[in-house]
Amino acid sequence: MKRPAIWLALGLILTLIVVGAACSSDDEPSDTSVDTPVDTPADTAPAPADPESVARGGAMYDKWWKIADGATEPTGDMPVWAAQSSNTRSGADTWRCKECHGWDYEGVDGAYSSGSHKTGFAGVLNAGDSNSAAELVAILKGGDNADHDFSSVLSDADLEDLANFINEGLISHAPLIDYDLKEPIGADLANGETLFTATCSVCHGSDGILIDFHEGTGVTGVANDNPWETLHKIRFGNPGTGMPQTYLLDWSLQDQVDVLGYAQTLLDADPESIARGGAMYDKWWAVADGATEPTEDQALWATQSSNTRSGKDTWRCKECHGWDYEGADGAYASGSHYTGFPGVLSAGDSNTAAELLAILKGGNNADHDFSSVLSDADLEDLANFINEGLVDHAPLIDYAAKAPIGADLANGESLYAATCAVCHGSDGILIDFHEGTGVTGVANDNPWETLHKIRFGNPGTGMPQTYLLDWSLQDQVDVLGYAQTLLD
Repeated sequence: MKRPAIWLALGLILTLIVVGAACSSDDEPSDTSVDTPVDTPADTAPAPADPESVARGGAMYDKWWKIADGATEPTGDMPVWAAQSSNTRSGADTWRCKECHGWDYEGVDGAYSSGSHKTGFAGVLNAGDSNSAAELVAILKGGDNADHDFSSVLSDADLEDLANFINEGLISHAPLIDYDLKEPIGADLANGETLFTATCSVCHGSDGILIDFHEGTGVTGVANDNPWETLHKIRFGNPGTGMPQTYLLDWSLQDQVDVLGYAQTLLDADPESIARGGAMYDKWWAVADGATEPTEDQALWATQSSNTRSGKDTWRCKECHGWDYEGADGAYASGSHYTGFPGVLSAGDSNTAAELLAILKGGNNADHDFSSVLSDADLEDLANFINEGLVDHAPLIDYAAKAPIGADLANGESLYAATCAVCHGSDGILIDFHEGTGVTGVANDNPWETLHKIRFGNPGTGMPQTYLLDWSLQDQVDVLGYAQTLLD
């Protein structure tokens, strides 16, 4: 075996080389310090992008041709658009980043998971997290899909800004907006009001409708309809306008969410107006100044024959549309009160107060014109009630059992004793009505009427409107539940 001798010889040679290297230079002092490691480019985190670049990219995500120098609005479809068929838009809309990837940047997994804007394309939120800006530029130049090449319409500088936005400007909306309610989570409305007043109202006005858009509902309309779009525009402006980009202001993300929350309330009616409208829904002539009780049938009454009431009863909103606001689809779907007329719950959801006002003036049907008996102010209050004061009774009352769902009777008893017993008595029969059974009788016979009156009072009496008190809807349901037990 020769291996030990060979390894010994090699070891001796290496030793001589090392010693020789150490002694070879008498002119330079030996360096005995420990070398400091030098980061290679691969180990160094890239510097953050210029905020101006990120903000410009955010605006281009909306409509790049409004931002990019020399760009023109496209007329044909973006090539990748042919890969989907669910979204029927065409032309310029197909080139908008938001149209494929959503205002919440989640694409098919976000707010655009259904509806007319659905394309099935993925979002960009994950891509922004998992790719560098340089890699995103390559994607925008068609590196992953030739049909996704924007380099023919945008310069390298434009694409870099858009990539910087995707890389650094995106946010997850899940902690910020309740997707089911379309409402911001934890918005500070007072702070939102301060910021809106100082920054936004100069153009949009204090009520958000100085600039006419979204069918006259302006800021509030779009904020409620699409809070994700609104938050994006709050952060990055509206391309082609002078709208400030609060991403570049001294605003936190919470500030931006606060303004979104406040924006949703700009056209909210005065609670006093809603409460007055709620009372008029019952008997408007007992509420409206100068109104007199009708004696003839309401003109529309002749179009039905199942309900044989006449005179003033035919003018009561509740007689056609029900105490549960569902009309023929609710508690008045049968029985002596049945008219076949629809409810107003859906109308309240799908129309603005201004549109409801037009309907009350006969805009949809001349026989439904109340302008001859009610002033504009009265009709506005009634419209505000229909727009903002209605509740869906299905989660609140078991229609078959005529019993409230989940009522806390102890809380109901406490509230009744403090607010209602002074007039109705502890047993609910101090005021004699409903054939001597008083509160309990009507509460069991018609819980929908009772809940309405708990909320908006009994017109022409001093009954308080708990809608204007510090009562929640659950409190009101609790009192209804307790009221059903008073004569037990």
